[in-house]
Amino acid sequence: MASSSEIPNLKTLLTARSGGPSRGRGRGRGGLGSSREEQEQIRDNAVKGTDQDAAGSRVSCVELGYLHDPYAKLFATQPATRRLPLLNRGSYVRTSAIDLLVAKFLTTHPSSSKQIVSLGAGTDTRFFRLRDAYPDTRIIYHEIDFASNTVPKIASIQRHPLLHQKLPHVPSSSSSYHSETYNIHALDLRSLADSSQETPLPQLPNLDPNTPTLILSEMCLIYLQSSTVQSILSTLLTKYLQPTTPASLILYEPILPQDAFGRTMISNLQTRNIHLPTLTAYPTLGDQRARLQGYGFKAGARAADTNFIWRRWVSEEEKERVAGLEMLDELEELEMLLKHYCVAWGWRDGDGDVFTKAWADVGEQGGG
Repeated sequence: MASSSEIPNLKTLLTARSGGPSRGRGRGRGGLGSSREEQEQIRDNAVKGTDQDAAGSRVSCVELGYLHDPYAKLFATQPATRRLPLLNRGSYVRTSAIDLLVAKFLTTHPSSSKQIVSLGAGTDTRFFRLRDAYPDTRIIYHEIDFASNTVPKIASIQRHPLLHQKLPHVPSSSSSYHSETYNIHALDLRSLADSSQETPLPQLPNLDPNTPTLILSEMCLIYLQSSTVQSILSTLLTKYLQPTTPASLILYEPILPQDAFGRTMISNLQTRNIHLPTLTAYPTLGDQRARLQGYGFKAGARAADTNFIWRRWVSEEEKERVAGLEMLDELEELEMLLKHYCVAWGWRDGDGDVFTKAWADVGEQGGG
């Protein structure tokens, strides 16, 4: 175990693309006299701010040559700032891992339609990148986030022809956008967890209940209580999708909260009013796999930390290319950082074998 002096400053390490409740920047901690509602709003606002942090990280990676993404700068609202090499490498591994799994999903049956639901999508550019990479695949893409994030995203799409030329029509000036290919839903994810029979579920226009569906959560569900996450996913999997529809979930989240590195990460985030309930609920890779099984992904549940992904999923040629982009002396720190984040993916195949075929040959780290 590393000593506290060996742990890097983690205040900027949570470059989370997604927000569970949503994102926006909050300042100050709830005082003793704050009501529960005020404290929850402070936490929500703190989580909201992580989206532009993530946008800045993507721009940093793109400008240095780690990633190819011509759309990243179009959604960033803060001046571009070069991130530390340690963080650039972490962002690269994270994005590459999820891109690989998404590609496996999309190319298993190239001629059929596929549906992707991105939770807390924020400024994410994946829809536009996928349109370029798979022009002949019919992809129905959905993003769910709070209006405080969807409004500026739609405004960016309106401003930039490079974005709205990918769509069947220019989005109107509002918090939501709907089409046969791309949908932005202004919605509090927690509204999907409402089990009251008297409260109707929110509408998700153009979500097809019968199309093979991939649900993405990059640092989104991590901000919610585990019982709330269970309810949200149950609603998506059983009420918006048919039980026989092939469905899967990809999670990107931190793990290992109990060692010195993990404790420091949690402490630093708490100073920003950011709390990660599922980190303590599912602290290891084994817990992540069991979690996916509990959500109903009985056909398969796998997990790998990003250090394993860097070593095993990235080719030697690509490692050499990445290593040549900028000097990185903190190799031990990088390994420690990557071991504290994971990608977990689970699937149910319904009446088919979409995901089993796609991911049968994708390795995982069995420890943790």
